[in-house]
Amino acid sequence: MNTESNLNVSDADLINGCLNKDRKMQEMLYHRFSSKMYAVCLRYCKDAEDAQDLLQDGFVKIFKNLDKFRGDGSFEGWIRRIFVNTSIEHFRKSLKSFSVTETQEILLEDPSWNALDNLAEKDIIKMIQELSPGYRQVFNMYVIEGYSHKDIGDILGISEGTSKSQLARAKGILKKMVEDKLEQSRQELN
Repeated sequence: MNTESNLNVSDADLINGCLNKDRKMQEMLYHRFSSKMYAVCLRYCKDAEDAQDLLQDGFVKIFKNLDKFRGDGSFEGWIRRIFVNTSIEHFRKSLKSFSVTETQEILLEDPSWNALDNLAEKDIIKMIQELSPGYRQVFNMYVIEGYSHKDIGDILGISEGTSKSQLARAKGILKKMVEDKLEQSRQELN
């Protein structure tokens, strides 16, 4: 697919073409947004295989619901929301295989958290993927997507306190991973 010609097609033309079942336009839409949406999927999944599955599910939903895009916001924003919701839905379905329990609220606010600035994006995504599913979900929803703890609790069926606790624990684990990675880098330099 010629990337340059893909960029010359407006979102409105892409939408109309896809609604008219034009395969070329459907392919253009996929190529325009797949890499960005794959990055969203990777943040919510434990590995690339699961992210590919979510990517496929998300695009199926895009094509099935394209007629519902009203144009109120950006088209990319609408697509992103579908992928986030698909990821959350996938998490909810898998919730039955592990339990999220009510725990004491633990708040970890640490200025060294900014150590993430020193890592490559792929390192950060890999670390997030290593979190347990519950921690990973709450971390993504709160830190990346901007949901409140109340909203997270409502969506996932957990208490606000559990959401806060899960986030604090996720941050603590990620902080330790970052510190270990930085220490490893220092040792390699010496």
